[in-house]
Amino acid sequence: MAEPGKTLNFNIGVLGHIDSGKTSLAKALSSTASTAAFDKNPQSRERGITLDLGFSCFSLPAPERLRTSGYSSLQCTLVDCPGHASLIRTIIGGAQIIDLMMLVVDVTKGMQTQSAECLVIGEIACQKMVVVLNKIDLLPEGKRQSAIEKMTKKMQKTLENTKFHGSPIISVAARPGGPEAPETDTAQGVPELIQLLTSQAYLPTRDASGPFLMAVDHCFSIKGQGTVMTGTILSGSVSLNDNVEIPALKVTKKVRTMQMFHKPVSTAMQGDRVGICVTQFDPKLLERGLVCTPDSLHTIHAAIISVKKIPYFRGTLHTKAKFHITVGHETVMGRVMFFSPAPEDFDKQSLDQGLDFHKEYLYQEQYLSKDSKSNDADNQSGQVGEGQLPKQQWALLEFERPVTCPGLCLVIGSKLDTDIHANTCRLAFHGVLLEGLEDKNYTETFLPKLKVYKQKHKEGQVERVNDDYSVIGRTLFKKETNIQMFVGLKVKLSSGEDGVIEGSFGQSGKFKIRISSGLQPETKQLLTSASKKKAKAAKGDTASSIKGDDGKTETQPVMIDLWFKRYVFDPQKKMIQS
Repeated sequence: MAEPGKTLNFNIGVLGHIDSGKTSLAKALSSTASTAAFDKNPQSRERGITLDLGFSCFSLPAPERLRTSGYSSLQCTLVDCPGHASLIRTIIGGAQIIDLMMLVVDVTKGMQTQSAECLVIGEIACQKMVVVLNKIDLLPEGKRQSAIEKMTKKMQKTLENTKFHGSPIISVAARPGGPEAPETDTAQGVPELIQLLTSQAYLPTRDASGPFLMAVDHCFSIKGQGTVMTGTILSGSVSLNDNVEIPALKVTKKVRTMQMFHKPVSTAMQGDRVGICVTQFDPKLLERGLVCTPDSLHTIHAAIISVKKIPYFRGTLHTKAKFHITVGHETVMGRVMFFSPAPEDFDKQSLDQGLDFHKEYLYQEQYLSKDSKSNDADNQSGQVGEGQLPKQQWALLEFERPVTCPGLCLVIGSKLDTDIHANTCRLAFHGVLLEGLEDKNYTETFLPKLKVYKQKHKEGQVERVNDDYSVIGRTLFKKETNIQMFVGLKVKLSSGEDGVIEGSFGQSGKFKIRISSGLQPETKQLLTSASKKKAKAAKGDTASSIKGDDGKTETQPVMIDLWFKRYVFDPQKKMIQS
């Protein structure tokens, strides 16, 4: 139960396409601007475009349903996320702390590439949304109402197939007359929007347990007091005199004082927006980044994640492809390898978030989805039925440089090098980090424990009968193959017999197969007649060996099938048959 008179901090992410008027809207909504608000970047001020996650807030009396939980005021913290395409990674950084998303759409333009991408991020990271149609002052007065209605219908249609269907849509003019107009022009529709936001506010589930982790968005020093880091607490809690670690600088500092929107506090928890003053360090070293309980963050070289493709991404997700991987608050290039449950487990949903290292997994050349071509038969032994998709898939991510991140954090893979003006979604997949690999030599120390296998298939031909219990085969191996490695593996003849490879025969890649149950009489006859024809052919009677008088092929060769598994990360490259 909250103490009476307590303030609830509610984080509202303001997302939208560049120039949709997000910053003006945040300004119109805000009374108290926190330090990081409204772009500290000079380049941004000149262009009127937001480059960082600006934070600002306004306080309102708490609605009745929050009063019953003991809160007297509601502090809405606006997280103004940048709209330029190249800065999607910043948005993803902010998306993990957002309780409600406010998607700002320019009413004269409707949905644009980035607004669509914002919607995707919202679906991954947030549960609730309101849509704000901005710049209604640009619509001619006479047609304004019908234009707003038309755009509202369009937006409802866009949201229909997302988890935000039925979200409220409201229209405003945050900065009538545009950026050049005098500040005196009053914004339109803002009191109604504030009312809507209050009605949408809820008590987010906040958890003070677990290690403390805060996303810092601004850092400055105060002479004689120390260095202040402001940001939003992603998990856990922090109190005065706690030691906190700044992993990027590899230093630990003591918390001297703390403030929440200009009021001193002694403790703060998940979801709170806070300024923490610690013993002095150079603020230039940490413009943005993470602060945490000492030793709670891990620096990893690779990761295993649960993975889902983002439906709006056009194109196939290939194993070995490179993506921009956003993990926690960092974005780094990484290479992926997709894998799925073994085919017999396709329908099983694994209950927990972890990965069971006792189980076997099937290597995939690409993420399996309705629109992906099924893997070549050679790789999949025909075990994966047409149109059969696993309930769950995973990926191994190998990073080009180590990244620091909390456990079980959100991971997003994107193709940020795609042309920003191309009208396509560049976010490709998302997932949750299940295993972070901290050891630099993870390929030797960790990966061999991961039983991801490829199904291999080789085909050869029986050359002749050796005796009643063995045959000589060819074309299964190249001349230079070490047949010794295959000795003891089971094979199946197309005539139905099961056999075992016994060893090489001569020097040219031929080999002997032992058939313990003996050759069937029909098989023996077939092979003997084929051998006789061959002998004839060798004497120059070529035509008769292959075709009968009616021109049809008379004897079908007896084929040899060899199936085995090979674990992708097994240093010995052993072949395994179930």
